[in-house]
Amino acid sequence: MNLRIARRALGSALVLGVTVLGAGLGANAQTKTSVPKKTSSAATKATTAAPKAAIPADMTAYKAHGFESAPIRLEVFSDFQCPACRELYQQTLRPVMDNYVSAGKVYLIHRDMPLQTHQYSRVAARYANAAARLRKLDRVMDALFGKQEVWSADGSVDAVVASVLTAADMNRVRQMVQNGELEAAIDKDVSLATKYRVMQTPTTVITYKGQSYPVVGVVSYAILKTFLEQLLRQ
Repeated sequence: MNLRIARRALGSALVLGVTVLGAGLGANAQTKTSVPKKTSSAATKATTAAPKAAIPADMTAYKAHGFESAPIRLEVFSDFQCPACRELYQQTLRPVMDNYVSAGKVYLIHRDMPLQTHQYSRVAARYANAAARLRKLDRVMDALFGKQEVWSADGSVDAVVASVLTAADMNRVRQMVQNGELEAAIDKDVSLATKYRVMQTPTTVITYKGQSYPVVGVVSYAILKTFLEQLLRQ
């Protein structure tokens, strides 16, 4: 992965079927890109535990959107305190949900990769995983990214999440966060990031027909759409 290309070539690279992989650590750094080799996919089995059962280490089924049978899988390794992750979620992933996930073409999975350099990112990941357990992940992700500047400054993750959940749901979320049930699920995502050689957030791993294409940094919806359409035509 030594070949460097400028960000302005990103669109052309995707159109040509070459997926880019960035280098460097840190959400606020500008993303440089390089051309990766294709990698074999590692399918993740979803756990469908009963609501009252202990929280499973594999939370894929709770943090996914769409049907597992969709032809394309997008796994997004993200940090809730990362500004670039917020941009990707709001500007790119939301349209993907509306136009591709809803149409059964994409199976979109949120993966937690809280960076140690972000003071409250793991706290936010705990709350998000607890909300996912209650099938309320969407509204909590919207809130965490929408008010990122607020809770990143003062640590008010609990208050931000409470603003979008009922009192009853918030009590259940707090219980899960406080008793440490969610650490294994977060750690499993981090381990998967290591397996994929993910070095920074956001990183989106696009898998189609057994081949995985990691894309680092913020990619616009228009460019991602072009690449997804190209895959679907193959």
